[in-house]
Amino acid sequence: MVDEFRAAFQELIDASVAADPHTFPPAVHKVYTLASQVPLVERELALEALTPLLSGDHTAPGIIADLSVVAGAIVEMGTDPGPTGPEVLRRLRTMGKGAIVFLRAWQRTGPDAPPDPEAVTADTEARVATHLGTDAPSATMCWWTIRRHGLAAKTMLSEGEVRSHVRRDPSLHAELVAIANQLSDHLAEFDEVRALLRMAESTSALVMDRRSQRAFRVLFDGIGDNFQLHTLLAAALVGPHAQGLEGEAPDARWVAAYRDSDPDPAAQTVRGWWNLVAHDGTWVWNEGVPAEIPTVDGEHVLVLDDLPYPRSWNAGRRHPHVRGWLEIESELTPEEAQVWWKRVAPAEPAIPDPDGDSGHPPLPEPVLMPTPEEEPEAERVRGFLATASAADAEEPEPDQHTPGRPGPAPAAAPRPDPEPAAEAPRPQAPPAAPQRQGLPPLPPGVSNSSAWGPAWR
Repeated sequence: MVDEFRAAFQELIDASVAADPHTFPPAVHKVYTLASQVPLVERELALEALTPLLSGDHTAPGIIADLSVVAGAIVEMGTDPGPTGPEVLRRLRTMGKGAIVFLRAWQRTGPDAPPDPEAVTADTEARVATHLGTDAPSATMCWWTIRRHGLAAKTMLSEGEVRSHVRRDPSLHAELVAIANQLSDHLAEFDEVRALLRMAESTSALVMDRRSQRAFRVLFDGIGDNFQLHTLLAAALVGPHAQGLEGEAPDARWVAAYRDSDPDPAAQTVRGWWNLVAHDGTWVWNEGVPAEIPTVDGEHVLVLDDLPYPRSWNAGRRHPHVRGWLEIESELTPEEAQVWWKRVAPAEPAIPDPDGDSGHPPLPEPVLMPTPEEEPEAERVRGFLATASAADAEEPEPDQHTPGRPGPAPAAAPRPDPEPAAEAPRPQAPPAAPQRQGLPPLPPGVSNSSAWGPAWR
C-alpha cells in the first residue's frame, strides 16, 4: 500500500507541474483513496512535498487551489500540517487580496450580489473588466478559487501549531483578518476562518477569585468561547483535586466535551460557577471569546465573582474539530495578588434594587468589541498572481479588529461546527474515496477545465 501511495502521489505532482487536466483528477482520487491507509509518516512526507507547489507559481491557480484542499484533507486524517499549514495561509493571503479586488469591482459595477465562486463565467469577467481593465482575468481567477483556499485555511487554523505560527507573524494575522472580514459577508467559510483567527489572539489570562482573594496565571488554547473557558477554569480551579476553590467540581463528562470529546447525551447541561467580570467591573459574557476580555498592561484579566443567579448551558465545543485545553501556569503570591486587587474595581451588587433607591447602576452591558469603521476599499492590484513582489505592491488595509460577538442573548448550544519516491504501484482497482470531514469534493467542472483554468478561458 505504501508503494501505491507513493506512486499515486508522484503522479499527482507530475500532473500538477504539467497542468494536465486529464491526469490530475484521477491522481487526486488515488491520493484521497490511499492516504488514510498508509502510515502517518507517509502522509507527513506527502504534505512536505506539496509545500513547494503551494509556495510558488509552478502551476496554474486552479491546481494550487485544489492542492490546498488535498493538503487540508490529509491534515483532517490526523496528519501534522508541518510547513504546509503556514504555506496554505500565505497562499490565502495572496489570493484573498485578488478576491477582494474582484469583489470591490463587482460592487462598483452593479447592485447585485457577487456570483458563487464556482458559478463564475466569461460574463462575470467581462463585467469587472469595465472597472479593472487588464487586471480582470487575474482578479476573477482569485474569486473563482477563493472558497477552496478558505476551506483549506480553516482546516489548517484548526491545528494549534498553525495558530501558533500566526501569532508569531502579526502582519500575516492582520492581513488574514482583513481578508476574512471583507469576504465573510459573501462566503460563509470565512466566518469560521475569522473565528479561528480570533482564537489565535488569546492564549493566557490572569484569573482572580474574589471570594478567596487568590490569583492565577493560566495558559490555554483551542478555546472557542467563554462557555468553554468557564468550564475548563472550573476543572482547573474548583475542588480538592484542583486548586481548592470553593464549589462543586465539574462533571468529568462536561470537561471532556470541552477538551476533545463529543458531548455525552446523559450530561448535556452545565451549571455555572461564577459571574465572569473584567477588571473594570463590566461583565464578561459566556457568549464572547477570550480575545475580547479587557487587558491591563497587555494581560487579559478575568475576575471570578459569585453568581447573581443560576446559569446553565449545553456542553460542547463551538469548534468541534479543535481540541481545547487549559492549565494553571502559576499562582501569584498573596502579596502579588494584593497588588493586582488594588487595580480591580470593587464588587458591585449584581442585581439592582427593584425600587431604584439603592443608587447602584443597572445591570452592565456585555463586553463587546467596538464596531469597526467602514472597511477601507481595496486598491487595484496589478499582477498580484505573478510574483511575490507584485503581490505586495498594493493590498487592502489590514483590519485590526473584528466586529463584536453576540450580546446578552440567552446562552444557546455551541455551534457544532461540520514521500514521493516514484515506485511502481501494485495493480489494484482503487476503492471508493474515503469520507472527508469539512472539505467538500473538488468542484464539478473544475478538474476537467481546459488547460486547468476556468471553462470560459
